[in-house]
Amino acid sequence: METAELIKSLVREGQLLAGAADEAGPDLAVPTCPGWRVRDLLRHTGMVHRWATAFVAEGHTEYRPDSGEPDLDGDELLEWFREGHGLLVAALAEAPDDLKCWSFLPAPSPLAFWARRQAHETAVHRVDAESALGEPGPVAARFAADGVDELLCAFHARRNSRVRTAVPRVLRVRATDTDDVWTVRLSEEPARADRTGEGLADCELSGPAGRLYLALWNRLPLAAVTVSGDEELARLWRETSAITWS
Repeated sequence: METAELIKSLVREGQLLAGAADEAGPDLAVPTCPGWRVRDLLRHTGMVHRWATAFVAEGHTEYRPDSGEPDLDGDELLEWFREGHGLLVAALAEAPDDLKCWSFLPAPSPLAFWARRQAHETAVHRVDAESALGEPGPVAARFAADGVDELLCAFHARRNSRVRTAVPRVLRVRATDTDDVWTVRLSEEPARADRTGEGLADCELSGPAGRLYLALWNRLPLAAVTVSGDEELARLWRETSAITWS
């Protein structure tokens, strides 16, 4: 997806997240994030937004830790979240195409990286906020396919991914509504994913891109998509794919 499209998605997802959090109230539990309540979700996502904004707006070329979560609650916390989301959107929209700053996943440019990462960060947490109210709303198919691509080809190619197998295995992911296919080769080394459907696979996960996106991010159960072949491989993903930042 183009950077401008991702920024538009970030706008929409952040507004939906804030709206769901406002409706739910700060005390409601977030089922998709065990142990969290809505206030924890707002504090975390708002902190990430401000952390990302600093790289984009100030052009830091080396890693800098976040400034921590605020001791805010209620309406004050919600307003703080909305303000930070707006600052992030503005920083991305106003940044030059040749922006130089630190980033941590492969991308055509730092600007493309931050727009993509923050759009999907916000979308996943929008689903979390809506889950506090019941059934979360859908994720647009094309946007979801982009998020699956980021997760498989970028996040889990990093050395700290825990999705490993003692014996080489192949996981295929197929989006039935966008015709996107990924083949993920698992071993004792970090996963290697490519955007093809060539060769045999030990296990295939298939379904609409939006449901795959949420299942792969562990926001929906595996039963939400079709699992073909070795179900143990699908369960391995479920048990080891949580993202860590170190």
